[in-house]
Amino acid sequence: MKQIVRDGLADRVRAVFEENFAERGELGASVSVWLEGEELVSLSSGWCEREQQRPWTERSLAPVYSSTKGPAAATFLMVLEEAGLSPDAWVRSVWPELGAGRIGDLTFLELLSHQAGLPGIANQTSVADREAVVRGLEETAPYWEPGEGHGYHARTIGFCLDELCQRILGCRLGECFQQWIGGPLELDFWIGLPAEENDRVATLYPGRYLVRKEEKEFYQAMQTEGSLSRRAFTSLKGFQSAGEMNDPEAWAGGFPAFGGVGSAAALARFYQAVLGYGEVIPASVGRLLGERVVEGPDQVLRVATSFAAGMMMDARDDSGKKRRQLFGPNDEAFGHPGAGGSHAFCDPATGVSFAYVMNQMELGVLPGERALGLVKAIYA
Repeated sequence: MKQIVRDGLADRVRAVFEENFAERGELGASVSVWLEGEELVSLSSGWCEREQQRPWTERSLAPVYSSTKGPAAATFLMVLEEAGLSPDAWVRSVWPELGAGRIGDLTFLELLSHQAGLPGIANQTSVADREAVVRGLEETAPYWEPGEGHGYHARTIGFCLDELCQRILGCRLGECFQQWIGGPLELDFWIGLPAEENDRVATLYPGRYLVRKEEKEFYQAMQTEGSLSRRAFTSLKGFQSAGEMNDPEAWAGGFPAFGGVGSAAALARFYQAVLGYGEVIPASVGRLLGERVVEGPDQVLRVATSFAAGMMMDARDDSGKKRRQLFGPNDEAFGHPGAGGSHAFCDPATGVSFAYVMNQMELGVLPGERALGLVKAIYA
């Protein structure tokens, strides 16, 4: 197990943070590192737009795409606890119509770990039309036998969790997050941003695609009409590009898979709560979020991935060695990156949590050099 060296930690992170601006095209960004309930690093710099009208500060917010999935997963597990439902209970007990009635013996835990077989829907539908998306999920037969294999449900998983929350408690998942986690912890993070916070949101800018060797198969699949990868990312259209995510309607939409808006400090503080610092997230939920459920070839991303209950973990090869270190060197770490470069995770082995939020995107399947350089600096 790799330990955290407190001495020099802030200096190590600051050095990489400054290098990102000097050498790697950073525009505006924040990084936050917590350890055992204490924030050790809080850095913010740059601009909220290229015209340099608003300085980027610790109060700046940004859309974080799939980094939303971590807070959404914790909230959904709390929804199940509130309703007295086990994570091993059948999804069909709440939503029998899902997957054309063919979901069968799929548990909530298997749904959270991207095993439902519904990474996309049969017909292209706008994410802004929630009822149409729900209907599409109900009418689409699973693309593989649920619970047998996995593939990243990039957009659909958020609608599944939101609809289940609506059926179980009669409210949206983002409302539950704010009531149970965001509000009590006073987090600058929302799944459904209030309009009064709009002027704090930085402008996103698209970046160049980084096609790493191990990701070529995914990009080839994305160019193939009818492929599962293409369907997963395009059958639910809208609020994908940087320009679309600069629309206040995207911030307010309450999309649990990709619609979160917040700060690095808020995400890092959330993961401290997952580790038990804050008495907001039950220990039973924190434990499930960090228990590996599935690992191996991902039918959508076309690389090896590993998931716990809604959280991503580093996949391992046959020898047990980590294929990458997206979440640091320790096997127990978990969290979730977001398109463009945002990243957040925690490491139960050390008590550390980390979050990085920016507005100059760096596009790729997995986190890029700027975020991973900061992660390495924590453990150096």
